[in-house]
Amino acid sequence: MDVRHRNNVTIYGQGPQTLMFAHGFGCDQSMWRLVAPHFTVCGRVVLFDHVGAGDSDASAYDRQKYAGLEGYAADVIEICESQGLSRVTFVGHSVSAMIGVLAAVRRPDLFERLILICASPRFANDEGYVGGFEQADLEDLIDLLAKNQLDWSAALAPAVVDDAAFQDEWRDKVCRIDAAIADDFARATFLSDHRAQCRAVATPTLLIECSDDALAPPEVGAFVHAAIESSQRVVLQATGHSPHLTAPKAVIGAMRAFFGAGPTGYC
Repeated sequence: MDVRHRNNVTIYGQGPQTLMFAHGFGCDQSMWRLVAPHFTVCGRVVLFDHVGAGDSDASAYDRQKYAGLEGYAADVIEICESQGLSRVTFVGHSVSAMIGVLAAVRRPDLFERLILICASPRFANDEGYVGGFEQADLEDLIDLLAKNQLDWSAALAPAVVDDAAFQDEWRDKVCRIDAAIADDFARATFLSDHRAQCRAVATPTLLIECSDDALAPPEVGAFVHAAIESSQRVVLQATGHSPHLTAPKAVIGAMRAFFGAGPTGYC
């Protein structure tokens, strides 16, 4: 299958460097509309939908491949290879932050920078680690999704985006996803543990998080910052889990400052 069709890949802009934006759970590439266009004057912008989301080709979904986030990371690498992308700055939100981590650990030659927005390597609390949820609570959350996708999206929307104007949009996108795919992706997202992979990242990394985020509390950001030795951490004075929607100017400013501090700069 053609990769560009499978993942509904969109590429626009020109320049020597490339930004690849990866959306979070229940979303699609349109969620970057307030941030991505600001970087087209500096280089190429690559947008795509994870298989099963947005306008991707859901017939390409393979339960075995996508049982873990590694399958989604393999798609990111395949998109880069098929489109001849190199020196990529990968911008990943929420679960896609960990997908970017997995891709960069596997193929560090492809990625010049990582920008991880509201990243969480493990949502469940563990001994000596605060993830924000008890394991039983996460199991209940996934059970609710399996029983009623509409109720699940309504319950989670206020935590995902702290702006009523965007909550209905997010809920609509979640409910578009095939129920079986949504259940698999939720399990891969909320029940995974990628703390070890964070420690293996050697790519320069910017962490952007919100000061009040029920899904990824400050302790999670502190862990990721300590785990990725080459990371910088920016905590925005914002509420919720989607600052690229609710505080786009702050996200753009943090990204530009990070680019300017790099060895080659940006714009």
